[in-house]
Amino acid sequence: MRAVLKGMLLLVLLAGAPARADSLYQPQSYQPLTSDLRQRRVGDLVTVMVYENASASSSANTRAGRNAQASLDAQVPNGRAYGAGIQANNEMDGHGTTQRAGKVLAQLTVSVREIAPNGDLLVSGTQLLDINNERQTITLEGRVRPQDISDTNVVLSTRVADARISYAGQGDLADRQRPAWWQRLLNLFGV
Repeated sequence: MRAVLKGMLLLVLLAGAPARADSLYQPQSYQPLTSDLRQRRVGDLVTVMVYENASASSSANTRAGRNAQASLDAQVPNGRAYGAGIQANNEMDGHGTTQRAGKVLAQLTVSVREIAPNGDLLVSGTQLLDINNERQTITLEGRVRPQDISDTNVVLSTRVADARISYAGQGDLADRQRPAWWQRLLNLFGV
């Protein structure tokens, strides 16, 4: 009987407490049921699919013209007429076009260098590829939200914030793309 009275007293005390409802969904810790449930840590690896396609163009046409004319006619008493005139013509016609396009397709695995206070992952990595004495270097740095990483541990480069992607080549082919030293010297003097 005493146990029943204690149970009833406990129910009366709990009934007076306000009800509290919490959501089961927590956005900062949400992961799909099919994903890897381990937390991201410094040193973990993430694969980035780099697909960048950029193009830009601009053009300008300028045309300016000026025409000025002045004349003076004088007649003397013997009937002869004298005339003098000045004419100036100034025209300028300018055209300019700039076009640039670039495309980078790559896949590289980067490591988590730091975890920001809001949970974003600061990632960076470099990939070196040597083919026929040509060295291609791809470097990527940026910030990734953990929820943007797929179940297969892949994130698209379009989902990397503050991304700095560098793609550079060294070797015979890259050297042939650069002007010779004497051409660069002439360009410096505008020749």
